[in-house]
Amino acid sequence: MSAISVRWVDTIREQFGTVIVGQSLLLRRLLAALITGNHVLIEGVPGLGKTLSIVTLARCLDASFRRIQFTPDLLPADITGTLIYDSKKGEFSPHKGPIFANIVLADEVNRAPAKVQSALLEAMQERQVTIGDHSFPLPSPFLVLATQNPIEHEGTYGLPEAQLDRFMFKLHLDYPELAEERVILDRMARSERPATPPAVASAQDVLECRAELDHIHLDESLRDYIVKLVDATRHPIRYGLDIERWIRYGASPRATIFLALASKTEAFLEQRDYVTPQDVKAIAADVLRHRIVLSYEAQAEDMTADAIVTRVLGAVKVP
Repeated sequence: MSAISVRWVDTIREQFGTVIVGQSLLLRRLLAALITGNHVLIEGVPGLGKTLSIVTLARCLDASFRRIQFTPDLLPADITGTLIYDSKKGEFSPHKGPIFANIVLADEVNRAPAKVQSALLEAMQERQVTIGDHSFPLPSPFLVLATQNPIEHEGTYGLPEAQLDRFMFKLHLDYPELAEERVILDRMARSERPATPPAVASAQDVLECRAELDHIHLDESLRDYIVKLVDATRHPIRYGLDIERWIRYGASPRATIFLALASKTEAFLEQRDYVTPQDVKAIAADVLRHRIVLSYEAQAEDMTADAIVTRVLGAVKVP
C-alpha cells in the first residue's frame, strides 16, 4: 500500500480536528465514501455539526463543492440546471445547476418534494444529469453528502426506499461527550470562528486511492460471510433467527456490494492490504440500517433496524 496515499488521509484528519471536536467515526465514514465515490446520509438533531463537518471535509480537498439547501418550494431545475434561451443565437443553451460539483451537500434533504428527489436520484445513480434532450456527465469524484433532522416531521417528505438504497452509509450522530462539549464551548463561543482549513489533497489523490482498493485482499470466506449477512436480513429463519415478523423487506444486493467495498476501505484506513471479519462487523450497521424495511409490528414493539443488525451479526457464523 502506498504510503503517499495514506499520508493525505492522515493530513485531512489533522485539519478536520482543528475545526471539528470528536466525530472521529463520522470522518472515517466520510473518508470511506470519498475514496469509494459513494454517498452518505447523516441523521442527527440540530447543532451536532453535520453541515460543518461536511463543509470542513470539502475545504480540505482541492475539489469543487456546492451546498444546496433543500426546501419544499425547490424545483428540479434548481438542482440540475435548465435551458436558457440565447436571443443572439436564437437557440436554447444548457445552464448547469449546483449538482455539477465533486462534493454536493444536500442539506435537510428530506424537505424537498418527490420531483426534486427523482432528479437527485438520477445524479446519484447514473452519475449524469439530463437537461432538455441531452445528458451531461458529472465530475469525478462525485458524491452527495446529505443531512436530515430525525425529530422534525412538519414540512418534510420521507425519502423513498429506492433513493435510500443509493446511500452507502446512513449515519446516526449522537450528542458529544462532556469533555468534548467543553472543548466545543472554548473553541466556538467567541466572535472569531476557527480558521478555514487549507486544501491538503486533490481529486487525483482520491482517484488514485480508489484504484488501490482493487489490490486489497477480500478472502473467499469473507465474501461468503458478507453474502450470508445480507441473506439473513431476507431469510432469517435459515440462520435460526426469530425476527421475520419485524422485517417487511431485507437488504438489497447493493448492500452486499457496499459491505465489500466499505470493508476494503476499513482495511485501507488501517493501512492493511487485507480485510478481516472485524472490518465487516464495524461497518455492517451503517450499511444495512437504512436498507431493512421494518414491519408495522416492529414499529409497535420499538424494534429498530440497528437491533436487527446486531442479532444478524450474532447469528451468522464468523469465518
